[in-house]
Amino acid sequence: MTKHLVLITTSYPKDNDGSEAAGAFVRDFALELSNKSRVSVLAPGTRNATLQQGSLEVIRYHAPDKPLSLLKPWNPLHWLPIIQTLMSGYSALKCLLNNNQQVDHILAFWVLPSGAWARKAGKEFGIPYSTWALGSDIWSLGKIPIIHTWLKNVLQNSHQNFADGYQLRDDVQRLSGKPCHFLPSTRDFCLEPPQAASSNAKKNLAFLGRWHHNKGTDILIEALSLLNESAWQKIHMVKIFGGGPLENLVSEGVHILKNAGRPVEVGGYLNREQAQSLFSWCDYVLIPSRIESIPVVFSDAMKAGKPVITTPVGDLERLVNHYNCGVLASHPSPRDFAEAINKALDANPEIHANGIRKAAADFSLPAITDTLMTLID
Repeated sequence: MTKHLVLITTSYPKDNDGSEAAGAFVRDFALELSNKSRVSVLAPGTRNATLQQGSLEVIRYHAPDKPLSLLKPWNPLHWLPIIQTLMSGYSALKCLLNNNQQVDHILAFWVLPSGAWARKAGKEFGIPYSTWALGSDIWSLGKIPIIHTWLKNVLQNSHQNFADGYQLRDDVQRLSGKPCHFLPSTRDFCLEPPQAASSNAKKNLAFLGRWHHNKGTDILIEALSLLNESAWQKIHMVKIFGGGPLENLVSEGVHILKNAGRPVEVGGYLNREQAQSLFSWCDYVLIPSRIESIPVVFSDAMKAGKPVITTPVGDLERLVNHYNCGVLASHPSPRDFAEAINKALDANPEIHANGIRKAAADFSLPAITDTLMTLID
């Protein structure tokens, strides 16, 4: 008999604009999982609604327009939308379970609040649940004493715990005192095999993601300003796409670079097709993060056949060294990132091709969903 899995998430794309990287992973994960099982997804929306796509059912619960990840518990102006989201999400889960005779497992994206909803409802209805942890669950929320205890309780009572990074997996195990399994978060991002890059041609560099302190967007802007004339002579174009709280810094920085005659372009979030076009165009993908597990943009780059230039944070150092799939900065600082760019400009990106192909295979959605089904069975 086909299993019925319920996926609960606070991050799921409402539009195809590319603004929810983690949500894009959950959507593609759910679609792939629906090839193996009946899947119901509970996700925030502007209104209550249900959409059926074959064996995938997406149930939207009403939530404020601002994502929960951008709401701050210490800001009194955010208290009402936080409470509204928490109440709406749990009510939607209870309603689904009351109306379904067969739900075999609940999978929570992410530990809080989805895992807490799963634990409460699972206990009431006798349904096992598992969690998929984000770095922000453990490394940010986990630092708040009361929430730390809540987090630990959810993890300890789950059937299985998953994390999308090696370091994050180890931290979840330490917090919960039980095993946690590494499963990479990735999306369906397949391109035609890229053309071989010339070692002598000017290079194209691309950044795609949130313009946020943790993502090091300011590190990137300052690193570009530190490149000398000789380095810029090896660059055809740098494209910076995304959006977020550092928008003013990015705009001002790009304006200064352009006035200096540097070939830099800036734009907003990209949908899947636009991101594929960007990654087909570039020679290197830039990941200047300060805090990171394994960003979705890393697996996007691998599937696009493109090496990365990255800081040695989270699991990125381990991955780049293991696969030989890019160039590592020695520290997450503008000067060190600029040095890594210089090193990449002097090399042929093709030296990383074999490692990139291996990494792309390891970050396969069918393989990831097969592993998950085995572990929760």
